[in-house]
Amino acid sequence: MTSTFRTLTVPLDGNASAGGLPQFLVRDDVLCWTRREAGLVGFGEIARFTATGPERFLEADIWWRHLVLEADITDSVELPGTGPVAFGSFAFSKKSTHVSRLIVPEIVVGVRDGRYWLTQLTVDDGELTEAGALAALAGWLSGGSTPGDVPAGGEAGAVERPLPSADGATLHTGSLSEEDWMAAVAAGVAEIRTGALQKLVLARDIVATVPSGVNAAQVLRELAVRYRECWTYGVDGLVGATPEMLIQVEGRTAQARVLAGTLDRRDAHGESGIPMDYAERVLAGSEKQRHEHEIAIQSLTSQLAPFSEAMNAHDEPFILELPNVWHLASDVKAELAEVEGHVPTCLALINALHPTAAVCGTPTLVAGALIRKLEHLDRGPYAGPVGWLDAAGNGEWGIALRGAVIEDPQTVRLYAGCGIVDGSQPAAELAETWAKFRPMLESLGISS
Repeated sequence: MTSTFRTLTVPLDGNASAGGLPQFLVRDDVLCWTRREAGLVGFGEIARFTATGPERFLEADIWWRHLVLEADITDSVELPGTGPVAFGSFAFSKKSTHVSRLIVPEIVVGVRDGRYWLTQLTVDDGELTEAGALAALAGWLSGGSTPGDVPAGGEAGAVERPLPSADGATLHTGSLSEEDWMAAVAAGVAEIRTGALQKLVLARDIVATVPSGVNAAQVLRELAVRYRECWTYGVDGLVGATPEMLIQVEGRTAQARVLAGTLDRRDAHGESGIPMDYAERVLAGSEKQRHEHEIAIQSLTSQLAPFSEAMNAHDEPFILELPNVWHLASDVKAELAEVEGHVPTCLALINALHPTAAVCGTPTLVAGALIRKLEHLDRGPYAGPVGWLDAAGNGEWGIALRGAVIEDPQTVRLYAGCGIVDGSQPAAELAETWAKFRPMLESLGISS
């Protein structure tokens, strides 16, 4: 860039925005990061960084810091996510041919604690004004689809609304058939029993064809409203709603949410008593599930420790209730230490943390090699970091789970994976993948 990078952030009237951010999800090319009513939505693009390979996180970090170092920033709101913001999606594997990216939008709408703001970003020389920013936002919104009713509030999993219907949609086998994938699970269990590794995460893909066309904005709205406890994301055709936070940084405080251990809520049908009691008994009471969760927690805390001067995590995992499944979950919080004179950035932390045992296995190198041998697919951005960062070093990066890649206007590739440990049963793991496909299938209007 030869021109100065400039941004203007101003308060936005939230009185006409009772539905929170989901009501701004009206364009299929929107950049999105939202949970409950809060988060960020981006329109347009003024800059982009791309990279592949093992240094992709550090290269992106250098690019972003250089971009904002000499930026002209006017910010009257001063909250995490105000000022310059980039949305990002990174490939799971350093060996992937998929291009990792940071995208700087032209317009960002943000909501936090009931406060709304609008940021305009530019590399042009024209004057930035509040009126101009509002006019630019109106221009982007006028080119979008009609969102319809977007209910506000409500408890997790409590939103009831008719599912969309994609008439004529079909599902196709992905890289492996169900039989071949179950054989891969069995092979993974056999490797674990040799002592070569403790845990392996195996993913599979399916392909949906939607003759009427994929409405990405509708998919994001459905996910945002139904999966309020998840982080709904949209970056360059990658869409989904992840329940797992890889790292959230605000000032010197870092937080993560680790998941490992899954139970399909449909399995509770016909059970007497309170569903959560069933989840506690079957999920929290399972030695296999707790062992898998322990491995995931140890993986994250050991990798985060060198960057922290204090850290705490739940002594016992809690049950995270989602509309499709229950998970064993633990939250981790750390106070970041200065490393070589400065607090590590989001992307520097991601470089150290990814991939965790929750999405790869342990030991990492052994699990990664076995994944490449058994999965027969390039995960692309699936299970890679997805999120945003600002110029102050704040950011939120989830793991791209419960998601899909829109490959063309009528084709969507969905991904789901399972943690494999000693005692894993191939048929049960296959059933778990279908439970994890359900959020995307329902949002696409496909019966599951």
